[in-house]
Amino acid sequence: MSRYTHGQHRSVTDSYRWRNAANSTAYALDEMVPGRSLLDVGCGPGTITVDLAQRVAPGPVTAVDSSSEAVDLARATAKEAGVDTIDFQVHDAHDLRLPDDTFDVVHAHQVLQHVSDPVRALAEMRRVARPGGVVAVCDSDYSGMFWYPRPPELDAWMSLYQRVARANGGEPDAGRHMVAWAHAAGFTDVTYVSEAWSHSSPERRTWWGRMWAARILESDMGRQALAEGYATRQELEDISAGWTRWSQDPDAVFVIPRGALVCHA
Repeated sequence: MSRYTHGQHRSVTDSYRWRNAANSTAYALDEMVPGRSLLDVGCGPGTITVDLAQRVAPGPVTAVDSSSEAVDLARATAKEAGVDTIDFQVHDAHDLRLPDDTFDVVHAHQVLQHVSDPVRALAEMRRVARPGGVVAVCDSDYSGMFWYPRPPELDAWMSLYQRVARANGGEPDAGRHMVAWAHAAGFTDVTYVSEAWSHSSPERRTWWGRMWAARILESDMGRQALAEGYATRQELEDISAGWTRWSQDPDAVFVIPRGALVCHA
């Protein structure tokens, strides 16, 4: 089994809360039709889930995550938004304890990069989708990310992230593998598109840099890097300081490419 590289520290989960259907699921919004049943795999703190639930209402929504802590956060997000139609459950994406042919749409955002067997996870999503239904998945590609300026601390961050993520059984460059994974999972009707997040406006740059400056020190990734000897505390401090300096540069840009699939079951 894989280990979730980022963990559930607040520096991680809070950073996910800016995500919504518009900025994270644009490639699949045409499938989010009122009345359709939806399964959201890897719901995290639930901001995308709640947005999608409002779009498919009155269709039933089930949201799952392998972390009970994440599921509790997602329940709280739904309650705060006044959405009480989502059934939250704890499930492993490799083994969805749900009946065959159940959902019109199965959605997973930033999940396949973290699982040990993405083909099996996609096969499970295919199994629980109804005939004629849709599986919509999206993942970033770390090696395809680019930024400016290029301080050595951010190169060190990328190298460290790749090492930790792969040690945990994940594939940080998932975005480029998704079509192959979908075909291996048995899908034949597959549409691939690319999208990108840009953290390059002054406010996004400041937020992104400050977030990673804290996250490299506080999240499971940083703690694991220390525990397993991938980095010293001083090296993590240097990466954190590099992120802070980068965030203060008015010329700075950061772009995250994302691969997305719409697969018909």
